Amino acid sequence: MVARLSESVRFTSTNSVPKKVIDDAVRFHGHLGPFLILGLKAGLFANDVLGKDYFRTRTIVETESNPPCSCFVDGIQFVTGCTMGKRNVELRNGCSLSALFVKDDKRLKLSLKSSILQSLRKPSSKKSSENIAMDLSKRHVQELFDIEESPNKKER
Repeated sequence: MVARLSESVRFTSTNSVPKKVIDDAVRFHGHLGPFLILGLKAGLFANDVLGKDYFRTRTIVETESNPPCSCFVDGIQFVTGCTMGKRNVELRNGCSLSALFVKDDKRLKLSLKSSILQSLRKPSSKKSSENIAMDLSKRHVQELFDIEESPNKKER
C-alpha cells in the first residue's frame, strides 16, 4: 500500500536548506547549482522521515548519468551519508529524477515534478544557475517533489 505523504507523515523542518549545509556541500561538490540543492533537499527530507543512518539507509537514484542532473547524487550523498564507496547508493540511468530511500521497514520515494525538471533544462549563466539554486533551497519539498511512503517489502 502506498500512502501519500500528507496521510502518513507530518512535514518536518526541511523547508529551507541551512546556509552552512549549502556552503559545506558546495565545498564538497565544487560549485552551487540547482541539482545539488535538489539532492540536499531530498536527502534532508529522507533523514527527517526515516532517521539518518549511514549504514542502514540505502538509496536508489534514477537520473541522467551526466551533469547537471547527476549532481543530484552528490547532494544526497553529502547529507545522508549514503555513498558509492559503501555501496548503499545505486544509480540507475533514466530520464526522470527520483530517489528511493529504504531503511528497515520503510520506503520513501521522491520524484522531481516534471514541470520543475523542464524548467531546469533551459541553459542559463553561472549566476542565474546559482540564483535558481538558492530559490530552490527555500522552497517546500512538496512543491518540488511528488512524495510517496510505503512499507518495505522484504526480499525472500
